[in-house]
Amino acid sequence: MIKAIVTDFDGTLVDTFQANFHAYQEAFNQVGLSLNEEQYRKCYGLRFDGFMDEMKIEDADVRKRIRTIKGECYPNHFAMLHVNQPLLDFIRMFRRCGGKTAVASTARGKNLLNALTHIGATEDFDLILAGEDVKEGKPSPEIYNTVMQRLGVLPSETLVFEDSSVGLQAAQAAGAHYIKINL
Repeated sequence: MIKAIVTDFDGTLVDTFQANFHAYQEAFNQVGLSLNEEQYRKCYGLRFDGFMDEMKIEDADVRKRIRTIKGECYPNHFAMLHVNQPLLDFIRMFRRCGGKTAVASTARGKNLLNALTHIGATEDFDLILAGEDVKEGKPSPEIYNTVMQRLGVLPSETLVFEDSSVGLQAAQAAGAHYIKINL
């Protein structure tokens, strides 16, 4: 019996690609760098440090400035967010029926909470875990193991919704049931 539903955020619960891309593009421009959609698409889903490594940005100060600027301008692009309404409705119904719900995302906590607030979904989850809440990013199962431990459920009682291959690997390694989402 499924007792908990856990969803990834970016690309699963909400299509955030354009909002994130435009916010990062703005941040790159402000530090004198450029970022095009093709470059960003190749890195989409990576944790921030992995993204910076792929973009060959080694300077710690530049990385910090990009992270700060991106966080500040991300809410300016929330009109580009597209909610996976059927999934959100399903999660809301599951929770109303007594199930436990969580978000497990590699996104930065502040950005994640801002976006969840914007779409009116913060109250729909018993637990929200962000990238800085765990040491290892997906495909490590750490974030899903942490969610299950905090919710008090077993892997066999957990259903994960994911969109990325690293997220699916993490769910599988955690032993949870999972469904791939294509937005």
